[in-house]
Amino acid sequence: MGATLSDEGKIARGREMAEAWRAMDWRKVADMFTPDGVLHSMMVEPVVGREAVYKRVAGLADGLEQITLQLHHIGVIDGVLFMERTDEFTIRGRAGSAPVVGVLEFEGDLIKTWREYYDRAHLLKAMGLVEDFDAKTR
Repeated sequence: MGATLSDEGKIARGREMAEAWRAMDWRKVADMFTPDGVLHSMMVEPVVGREAVYKRVAGLADGLEQITLQLHHIGVIDGVLFMERTDEFTIRGRAGSAPVVGVLEFEGDLIKTWREYYDRAHLLKAMGLVEDFDAKTR
């Protein structure tokens, strides 16, 4: 664990995370979390632990051809990083997108908690899914 990040450092880590998603580098995504880090899409149970995060994000890659986290606004309030974005993706030839707000808390230079706020029904429809991937990627 590194030193406490400045606000600029947190913003840089947020941009680095977005780039890791674009590169579909799931190991890097997971390694940006603390060993006991939490990824929590707020409408489902949280994913706890770096390796569980890796399993979740790598599991999302099934059929994923590309993904871009288009950052609209990014900033730090009370030490917490907020990222308003649109996730644009292509899965099995189907293009889709979903508006998202991510809220990230850090411990040193690693993500301790990442909360995601979005309309899950909209995301699943945009992904062309009839069944939620939550249980399959745990």
